Amino acid sequence: MSSYVVILVSLLFSAFFSGMEIAFVSSNKLRFELEKRESRLTAKIITMFYRHPQQYITTMLVGNNICLVVFSMLMAEILEPYFSLFISNDLLMSFVQSVVATVIVLFVGEFFPKTLFRINPNLWLRIFAPLLYVIYVVLYPVSLMSTWMSIGLLRLMGAKVTKQAQDITFSRVDLMYLLQESYDAEEKDEDMGQEVKMLQNALDFSSVKLRDCYVPRTEVVALPYDVDTDKLKETFIETGLSKILIYKNDIDNIVGYIHQSEMFSHKSEWQQHINPVPIVPENMAAQRLMKLFMQQKKSIAVVVDEFGGTAGIVTLEDIIEQIFGEINDEHDKCEYTQEQVGPKEFLLSGRLEVKAVNERFGLDLPLSEKYDTIAGLILEHYGHFPKVNESIEVEDFTFKCLKMAGNRIDLVKLICKTAPLQLAASAS
Repeated sequence: MSSYVVILVSLLFSAFFSGMEIAFVSSNKLRFELEKRESRLTAKIITMFYRHPQQYITTMLVGNNICLVVFSMLMAEILEPYFSLFISNDLLMSFVQSVVATVIVLFVGEFFPKTLFRINPNLWLRIFAPLLYVIYVVLYPVSLMSTWMSIGLLRLMGAKVTKQAQDITFSRVDLMYLLQESYDAEEKDEDMGQEVKMLQNALDFSSVKLRDCYVPRTEVVALPYDVDTDKLKETFIETGLSKILIYKNDIDNIVGYIHQSEMFSHKSEWQQHINPVPIVPENMAAQRLMKLFMQQKKSIAVVVDEFGGTAGIVTLEDIIEQIFGEINDEHDKCEYTQEQVGPKEFLLSGRLEVKAVNERFGLDLPLSEKYDTIAGLILEHYGHFPKVNESIEVEDFTFKCLKMAGNRIDLVKLICKTAPLQLAASAS
């Protein structure tokens, strides 16, 4: 009977070592740093493991191998009397015993614990930290010898072994994992959700291109170089802008911008006070342009497409909004229309981003790299500019064009065939 107990204990410890190995590898070091004040003893133990990861992994492997050896030896003794009744060949019996033991070890000692301990690795580390420390100390001589032998073998084979870093460092993956946990845990906390989203935007900022944040050409306020002073003054007053772009011949040849203070101070010779403006490609990284703004002490740039034509403009505010969200100041225009007028009906500006509409109203409008806005979605699926009161079917949605500004889709009515996700969730 004692053999059965030893087999069970060795199998459980094998599962424990396998699980703690995957828990350590999958654990989030940043989450641990944020929570380590809760238990000083546990924190010290786990910190030691993080500072000596190779030694920790070696200890888990040594412990696992010891358990497997004990399990295999006793398992063979227990199975032999039963298998000998119908297997007379010793070689075949050994093979069958190995297969049975391997299957048990794979499922009980490998697959199951590694799946279980991967779910919340930081929690498992905190729970078993004291026990792990005892095992670590007991097996330290064996694991240290194994480490030296491994390093010596690698050096004999010509591999270059460098000294292991001793400091705990946090990777981008650690922070992404922490943010995902925060999303899942704080779904109902709107303030926390905004903070988490801000951190997520900061992480993603390095991949943001100017094409993702510039003001399109159709919305750019610009005047010709030979415009009279009264018209320029009137435009400043009507738009409330502090800067207006100036071009020669056409908008594809922007020469700079005039600030309202300089225009009002030098009404007769305001052209001499036009400030140069950076010209940047639309595939330029927003992060790079922000550095350029700081170096040149500028806050506005002209974005050009691959053919050299003006695609739009981008301001420092547009770039900052990629991290902090919408920023309103005294010169901003009114917000774009986004209003729910019925259980399944919405009034939306064509300039709204599809992703933002989905998040706000719990919709599932199709996303694509080919477009960003509601107007872009309609044009992509319809193929040409719609007329006023014309309806366009896109999957489970109907878009009715309510207002056009030239070739620009200004306002649409969205009708959903099924209830939005948020409405369906609240109804249930």
